[in-house]
Amino acid sequence: MNVGGGSNPVQGGGGAAGGQKEDYLDKGLDAAEKKFGGGKINPEQSRGMNEKVTDGARGMLEKATGKKAPEKFSN
Repeated sequence: MNVGGGSNPVQGGGGAAGGQKEDYLDKGLDAAEKKFGGGKINPEQSRGMNEKVTDGARGMLEKATGKKAPEKFSN
């Protein structure tokens, strides 16, 4: 759940260890990076960029449908 009102990308790549809980979309992106990255992508190091990508996708979903994303898919 985003308490601040806007998008809240993680600063410095902290990820779940930095206090932000991973939602299903974040976990799905991590799994895709592990599977298709050939072992060259570490999801923990790219957490900041991943958070921006998933927040953008979530925003596009909400804009297209006019409804808020389910809690399972937003942190």
